[in-house]
Amino acid sequence: MKVLEFHDLKPEDSLRLTFEGAFDPHVARERELEPFLQILETHAGEWMPDVVGGKRQRKYTRAALWKGLDEQGGKRYTFCGLYRTKWPALDMLLGLRLPPLPANLDVMIKLQPLSFFSETERCRQFMEMVRAWACRYPVTHAAAHSVADDLLSGAPDFGRDEKTARMDGFDKIYEVSWLNVFGPKLVEAVGRERMLSTPAWRVEELPNGSVLLVLWPTPADFASDEAREAQARAHAHLRPDLDFDTVLRALRERSAALTPVEPRFHLDVAPLLSRVVDSLAIHERQRKIAEFNAWRPPEPDEWLPAGSALPPDVDDPERARSHYSDLAELLVALLHSKVPSVFDSSPESLTDVDSHFWQEEFPRVFEREHIDAHAVPAIGAYLGEVLVRHLGGQWIPRQKLAETQVLVGRRVWLPFLRASRYMRSCQSLLDFSLTQLYRVAERHR
Repeated sequence: MKVLEFHDLKPEDSLRLTFEGAFDPHVARERELEPFLQILETHAGEWMPDVVGGKRQRKYTRAALWKGLDEQGGKRYTFCGLYRTKWPALDMLLGLRLPPLPANLDVMIKLQPLSFFSETERCRQFMEMVRAWACRYPVTHAAAHSVADDLLSGAPDFGRDEKTARMDGFDKIYEVSWLNVFGPKLVEAVGRERMLSTPAWRVEELPNGSVLLVLWPTPADFASDEAREAQARAHAHLRPDLDFDTVLRALRERSAALTPVEPRFHLDVAPLLSRVVDSLAIHERQRKIAEFNAWRPPEPDEWLPAGSALPPDVDDPERARSHYSDLAELLVALLHSKVPSVFDSSPESLTDVDSHFWQEEFPRVFEREHIDAHAVPAIGAYLGEVLVRHLGGQWIPRQKLAETQVLVGRRVWLPFLRASRYMRSCQSLLDFSLTQLYRVAERHR
């Protein structure tokens, strides 16, 4: 079964629910989780999981879910994944924390795209699902909100160090999400009367003392000014120490950071920059697009006029060309599993290679001596082979790799010199991309 993977889809914002509820570990697991699954099956509707992921994937059934839980985790924590094969995409974790740890039902739901939750009835069903779970499995805190906005808010640590955040959890109102369930301890810390008088679209006291609070009918328009004002009013009400105008200003800044920016990248590197942007976390993309719109890579200068080409200075030019081919094969061997197109030695594969090295932060992660001794010669040879195969280039061998040239039209290009500059730093991967040099060489062939 082929499930929808988020990384295979168009980059879009998602709705994420985090829910950690108490359960009774002394009751048989199937009986204790039966209400949870019944509530899910009643309210999920169009986003109901149809695949269970354990050691292998199975069509969703209760029996498949028990099997998945048996296959994953250990004595203290067991889990399984729940997914979909059709739109909308779902990535759901169902985990059980077991004694001697506090017995908890751990649920994380991520649904893409966020725009799926533009319809009020879908949102109402989602609210009723969370409400029913919170009534049956008491929580300290549960929340559902935009993934992009969550990341901008600093969740889940909210400026604390990781150890403190893990120890204290959501021990005060750091943020108010689109949907919230505040457990009795948080309610009492705020004051039950104050909590229940929060200016929000829905505020409901649950039978176990928790409070369900929903800011706005739908989460998809969380960044609108009306929704931001509602969020600021609720947050400032629950935290009297906060100033409404200050909270609202910060929320509007987050909305501005997420406002779509039309890409206007330099044409020579547009394919590469689009890949770079798609590899970033959703909340960073618009800022990066704006940055790349204003950025222009240096014009390649790793070339000479054909009339100024250095003549071959090797005893056996054919053997030297064979050596360049062997060096290029080293890059294929290095990258073939993660960059399958590297076998093609094509202009498109150059962009794939550029994107891979950027995402891997290759110049930063690997030792400089190995980069200079192995990566640079392999990259330079591979770039040269693409110039030869696709632009009718001719190798002009030299004893020094940095002086080795490829004749294309009225210019000779220095692919090994380009590769050396390319591998200086992560920024150099963009400043001296293989993609750009090929595009410029193509225009001047």
